[in-house]
Amino acid sequence: MKRFRSFIFGLWLACTAAACAAQGTAPAAPPADAPPPAASKVDENSYLIGPGDTLQVFVWRNPELSTTVPVRPDGKISTPLAEDVVAVGKTPTQLAREIEKVLSDYIRSPQVNVIVSNPVSTFSQVKIIGQVTTPQAIAYREGMTVLDAVLAVGGLAEFAAGNRAKIVRNEDGKSKEIRVKLEDLVNKGDMKQNLPMRPGDVLVVPESIF
Repeated sequence: MKRFRSFIFGLWLACTAAACAAQGTAPAAPPADAPPPAASKVDENSYLIGPGDTLQVFVWRNPELSTTVPVRPDGKISTPLAEDVVAVGKTPTQLAREIEKVLSDYIRSPQVNVIVSNPVSTFSQVKIIGQVTTPQAIAYREGMTVLDAVLAVGGLAEFAAGNRAKIVRNEDGKSKEIRVKLEDLVNKGDMKQNLPMRPGDVLVVPESIF
């Protein structure tokens, strides 16, 4: 009788273990021929390189090809094995891909990163002119808004017509004006007027008419 009970108990354990193993099956692997994720397009708000900017060019696994270079007045840069590459008007990502094409003649599958370490060109600035406390050009930074620009120059002047302000922006070689009500933004907290700025924008604050 004891042997029979032991046999039944052992059989029950074996069945339980088999059931647990069946439930713990591994997830199916993705098909081997699955296409790679599509490359994202360059954001139109990305930083554009300009003359005078200083660039750090990193070539992965090739430190002898990595360097820090200024963008020359002619808009070009020269790095080891890649001379006179046009940099001005391109995003860092676009320039990195251009350098990779040049280096591919010398090394296998080059991977390049470009970082703007010192942005000083007009492409990297935002100008605030007119009736503000301190009209000036300020360095653009990622995520900059109209309010950031106004605060950076000390706010609106006494006779500013803030609600007639405008952003002058160059798009595809054409000048575009965007109206912005600065008085409503600064005095009433109307955050709908807190528009994003882009490198090269000019914020114009006119004088009020009496």
